[in-house]
Amino acid sequence: DVVWTVVPFNASYAPGPKDFDFDVNQISITADREKQVDFSSPYYEANQGIVVLKDSDAADAESLEDLKGLNIGVQIGTTSLDAVNDVIEPDSDPQVFDTSNDVVTALKQGKVDAIVVDVPTGFYLTAVEIPEATLAGQFAAPGGDQWGALLEKDSALTACVSAAVDELRDSGELAEIEQEWISDKANAPVLE
Repeated sequence: DVVWTVVPFNASYAPGPKDFDFDVNQISITADREKQVDFSSPYYEANQGIVVLKDSDAADAESLEDLKGLNIGVQIGTTSLDAVNDVIEPDSDPQVFDTSNDVVTALKQGKVDAIVVDVPTGFYLTAVEIPEATLAGQFAAPGGDQWGALLEKDSALTACVSAAVDELRDSGELAEIEQEWISDKANAPVLE
């Protein structure tokens, strides 16, 4: 039987015992996190996306340079925050929020000009939660942004989960899932 468990994002990769066997939750594989937890083989590589309100000046951004002067919102502890600081290098510090819901609320209320999230999340947000927003552009995360299933450190299941992910990749099924469920990256312009 499958038992679904809700765990706060930052708690998922905190050191120590877990209340779950593995977490598949858009969690990026990073060197710092790998010191605390195990990851399966990567199952997806995401670009970062810029979500802005359609009627805002920020919607006209055509380059990363155009984003530097924006008041940017982002969730704490994410690779999106790293991407804002390392790639966009905004003129002022980004506004950092505890949850993704807080980031979305800040954009809706005009407290930030733009938010940075991974591209699949950006597609979801603009289609469902913030239809008055658009995914204005995308850019590669520094060093890439690969997602993997997260497991407790030294879990006996890590090799099994990795083998399952590898089999899905090798069979082409991961590519089919990406094509069906994650919109084509070409839908958002690449910002350089």
